[in-house]
Amino acid sequence: MLLNKPNAGTRWKIRPDGADKVTGKCIYLTDMHRPGMLYGKILRSRHAHARVLFIRTEEAERLPGVHAVITYRDVPGMNRFGIAIPDQPVLCEDRVRYIGDALAAVAADSLEIAEQALRMIEVGYEPLPVLDNPEAALRPDAPKLHPSGNVLHRTSYRRGEVSDAFARCAHVVEHTYYTPRQMHTYMETEGGLFVPEEDGRLTVYAPTQHGYKDRMQLSRILAMPESGIRVVSSPIGGSFGGKDELNIQPFGALLALKSGRPVKIHQERFESVRAGLKRHPMKITMRTGVDGEGRLAAHQVRMIADTGAYATLGPAVLNFATEHTMGPYRIPNVDVEGLSVYTNNGVSGEFRGFGGNQVIYALEAQMDRLAEKLGMDPWELRRINLRKADDPGPMEQKIVATEGAGQVWASVEQSDVWRRRKANAKDDRVPWIRRGVGAAIAMHGSGLGFGLPDFGGGRLSLNPEGKIEAAFGYEEFGQGLLGTLEIMLTEHFGCLAEDLSLVIGDTGRVPHSGSSTASRTTTMMWLALQKMKPVFIGKLLSEASAILNIHPSELETGPGGIWRRQALGSESDRHSPVITYRELAEKAAKPIETLSQIHFPTTPDAVMGGHFLYTYAGAAVEVEVNTLTGRVRIVDQYHAVAAGPVVNPMGYAGQIEGGSSMAIGFTLMEDAVMSSGHYVTRNLDTYLIPTVYDMPGRFSLDAIEELPEDDPYGPRGVGEIGTVALAPAIISAVRQAVGVWVEKLPISPEQLIGNADFLNGA
Repeated sequence: MLLNKPNAGTRWKIRPDGADKVTGKCIYLTDMHRPGMLYGKILRSRHAHARVLFIRTEEAERLPGVHAVITYRDVPGMNRFGIAIPDQPVLCEDRVRYIGDALAAVAADSLEIAEQALRMIEVGYEPLPVLDNPEAALRPDAPKLHPSGNVLHRTSYRRGEVSDAFARCAHVVEHTYYTPRQMHTYMETEGGLFVPEEDGRLTVYAPTQHGYKDRMQLSRILAMPESGIRVVSSPIGGSFGGKDELNIQPFGALLALKSGRPVKIHQERFESVRAGLKRHPMKITMRTGVDGEGRLAAHQVRMIADTGAYATLGPAVLNFATEHTMGPYRIPNVDVEGLSVYTNNGVSGEFRGFGGNQVIYALEAQMDRLAEKLGMDPWELRRINLRKADDPGPMEQKIVATEGAGQVWASVEQSDVWRRRKANAKDDRVPWIRRGVGAAIAMHGSGLGFGLPDFGGGRLSLNPEGKIEAAFGYEEFGQGLLGTLEIMLTEHFGCLAEDLSLVIGDTGRVPHSGSSTASRTTTMMWLALQKMKPVFIGKLLSEASAILNIHPSELETGPGGIWRRQALGSESDRHSPVITYRELAEKAAKPIETLSQIHFPTTPDAVMGGHFLYTYAGAAVEVEVNTLTGRVRIVDQYHAVAAGPVVNPMGYAGQIEGGSSMAIGFTLMEDAVMSSGHYVTRNLDTYLIPTVYDMPGRFSLDAIEELPEDDPYGPRGVGEIGTVALAPAIISAVRQAVGVWVEKLPISPEQLIGNADFLNGA
């Protein structure tokens, strides 16, 4: 692996939570137990769409060992949830809209008793017509799934005169692309422990990416003040956006409060499949034109996203997709329209890449098709159309200037993988194997975007144990947050990891920092620490000065405590601190603490959801296609990422490599197939994800750290950027190998074997 940071080797550290996770000592939320704990189970709908005629729970309530049974009648507050639009019933009253809808829940002494109780609950249904695709839901005679109709959200963006521009184009390509319903497939399915406390408060140990947002939603559902609810979220066994929305929290909370005992819920994999969020399947039609020199002149896009039965963050995903349909290119004439449509399918929502993956796959395929029409090298076509550092953003909004687009283009151009693109695709020793090389480029916005609350902050304090305590309202769900924070703090204060106490993911102990999503956390922590560092160090040194009678200018923070500056201290001062952090905490006249409140950097232009900070990525891949089976295997991959300074080299590389694995699944094998509103792929025996065998043995990463000298925003997050450019690069490589354009993901053998050019060996 290449990580182009000369001193990076000194910062490759074992992550703070690493040893416990690899040895199995880590206590995940679903590993927790309490004395007298009950087990919860949720009854979900048998139908994708039906009226609910009755719900009878009397027999289940009489079953020995059952301590609580709940239906919608037991919801004391608002019987709805949804992170942005609360349109999903906690427990359905009179209608179910998908098979994940919940009708009742039970808490019992054992899982077996809870499952038996579910079987004893009677539900009367009147089946209704099932809308299993957006086109069916858009028909005038389609039943309305919500009072507002079946269109959740519309987007449109236009500039220039698209029709006139197409008329002047030398070449125009128009194609429709389809993307799959991808599952997050996290290691730990949704679950947690719900504990009613003696003081009347409720402690919720459950997976989330935004504990304070969960607390707010639970407060509305339970009719309790937010101060009476504590949400503890970390650690989580994976999320990728799928646990950003409430999942099992309302049921566990209601059962715990009704029974007066701790309740544990842990969904089995199929329960997670049927009720969990998925990536939005999209149908994307693009028409793109260039002049005779290859300059992009016109671009028209029509998108339809299947948002499923409820909203969650469907509008924001469509907004993001709309913004990213132009990619990192300068296009003078643009016409984009998008629809997010309610159906009776599983709920689609937030997922790593957030709508960018779908449209970038389509856009980059268009670029390759145009290059063929022009007889031009596809990478050169991209170069002449790339945005410049000072160009406005995709929707003409002001953005932070960087050279990222050109930097990743140049890095891929010089990579060994891309240089092999002209090699012979055939292997005479194994004639049924064909090789190809492809590349793609992408830009990806960080943060929530204009018009959305995107605040954050944190707290630094010297706690009574003599630790520098950093408290943030973020969650660790595998992305390496704790390791990144530890590195930042040790570099800021010159201290040791042993001098630190990291507190995250607990609304009872941390300030409100906003969500752990949208590739925002690293930037927000960095900005908060930049703001707090001088103030906090000033307070530490001022207190130490008062105790030691040494001027603050002669002191500095360091390993274990406060030190005399090297140039001023005596020889003995150079071997130990003049006062330890523990001594300082004990002797300080007042608590030493600093708070910060900040907002994620936002464009000043009123473009709803428009972003200000962007990262850039280029990817080149080499593939092998087996012409006997139609199977595609990734041989080599190269990633160039321009995201500013690398704070945590191990975490950075892990995010890009892990993101690439998810992108390989998106491209080659993953699709949560549904039929008439029911999942066909119900578990991991039929829903396949990449394993170690499917990952290429060679993986290279060029981390481009340079930013303009006056850039004040520091490192950008890389949680999503590694997922967005790989799919189109793979598609391009398949095209070179076997002459087939793939317009539907994931690639199926039938798409390749059924192509005439393929059969003829072209």
